[in-house]
Amino acid sequence: MSPPVFIFVGHSNSGKTTLIERLIPELARRGIRVATIKHAHHKVQLDTEGKDSWRYKNAGAALSMLVTTNALQLVADAIEEREPVQLARRFLGEADIVLAEGFSHVPGPKIEVLRRGLGKPPRCEIGDGLIAIATDCPEVYPELPHFTLDDLEALANFLLQYTVRT
Repeated sequence: MSPPVFIFVGHSNSGKTTLIERLIPELARRGIRVATIKHAHHKVQLDTEGKDSWRYKNAGAALSMLVTTNALQLVADAIEEREPVQLARRFLGEADIVLAEGFSHVPGPKIEVLRRGLGKPPRCEIGDGLIAIATDCPEVYPELPHFTLDDLEALANFLLQYTVRT
């Protein structure tokens, strides 16, 4: 069975990476094994110190994946079991939850990260799978659950409760 996947969307510099990076320890503190997937629209040097996937792994993610237009990178702790069945079991099933960044055009439950200071409208609409918003703009999609960018406990509770409901 695959773990639930939540897609964090938003404009560049909205704080998606930072929010996910800060959410990982909150979930990990509760015993949740977190994996991350990052979508990049451009070519990048993979696993560079200080970059997003490196930051996720150093924040405590059990697994971190970066997907670009021409490559895929998975960073995980090294283990001795390296047979195909063992690897499949490990990389496809050991995470309890997956936090993905980007992927705004694919189906799935999305959390929009929106900051008033960017001066841009939301990237997604409710019909795009938006289930919540992390923002300092309470007037945007008032019918959705809102979380401040610092309320990691409430956001983690929401994600875990959403997982149980669906």
